[in-house]
Amino acid sequence: MDIKKTVIALAEAGGASGSEECAAELALSMLREYCPDAEIINGNVIGHFGAHKEGLPLLVLDAHIDQIGFVVTYITDEGFVKVGNIGGIDRRLLPAQPVVIHGKRDIKGVICSVPPHLTNGGSEVLEIEDAAIDTGMTKAELEEVIGAGDSITFDVKCRDLIGRRITGGALDDRCGVASILYALELLGDKPLAYNAAVIFSTQEEVGERGAKIGAFEVDPDIALAVDVSFAYAIGEDESKCGYLGKGPMIGVSPSLSREISDKLFTAAKNADIPCQTEVMSGLTSTNADRYSVNRCGAKACTVSIPLRNMHTPVEVIDLEDVELTAKLLAEFIREG
Repeated sequence: MDIKKTVIALAEAGGASGSEECAAELALSMLREYCPDAEIINGNVIGHFGAHKEGLPLLVLDAHIDQIGFVVTYITDEGFVKVGNIGGIDRRLLPAQPVVIHGKRDIKGVICSVPPHLTNGGSEVLEIEDAAIDTGMTKAELEEVIGAGDSITFDVKCRDLIGRRITGGALDDRCGVASILYALELLGDKPLAYNAAVIFSTQEEVGERGAKIGAFEVDPDIALAVDVSFAYAIGEDESKCGYLGKGPMIGVSPSLSREISDKLFTAAKNADIPCQTEVMSGLTSTNADRYSVNRCGAKACTVSIPLRNMHTPVEVIDLEDVELTAKLLAEFIREG
């Protein structure tokens, strides 16, 4: 697998929460190389890896396939598209951002921005209800191709940075999807310590909804939520962040299974895989929260890829972390 091409292809596929079809179909085509039975069930991409062995616990690898975005609420008489947010949008960066409205066909636009000359060089953070998209089209023209409820994503392509770092939108959590796919490639036909399943889940950004129904469908004994977490950037609290290029962040929390956390640390040590510790004092705000309370509960843990500028069009990851995450997952699953 070319991990860089895989990450970029996934990250550039549209798929805001509730409208993940494009990204899900792409992920499905990739997953079927390793899980021939993979299918889309209620939006989630679900597949089983390897031969089922009686008596082994069922482990699920989960990464969410959705991304943050916007939803069309209405079109003004002047032809501006009003929006609501899908997920946690950083409103500070909204003005002048290019976007794509996914209607009957894709329409490109720009979020309106008041020139600094008219605001004395500054203004308050834009409220989402005050945001509007300018497409250059009239209301009548727009109503032919878009309507209330259509999703909107940032119009952004991935770009190379120094070393193996890249920037783009939707790296949260398409890089997690890529790391799971690469882990399956590393495992090949090796014997496994678990029966393994994969879920690329929907609607994580609006309350982990896809994971909730996926967990009920598959009913795993163990679940690893492969997501992203905060990578240190200047001005942030280092104690609350990981670091780019230093490996996956293994979650430790009262809401997670300490048994699984410890096993992940042991697997990393045995395989000489660099890793980091991510301490959370309660819930994790990831799909692990859903798996841990599914039915009778599953032993859940998080394995996170460090990421800067979360929920923006310029998220930053290091591809080394994606590969190291995959190696850790494969080491954890592999028998012996």
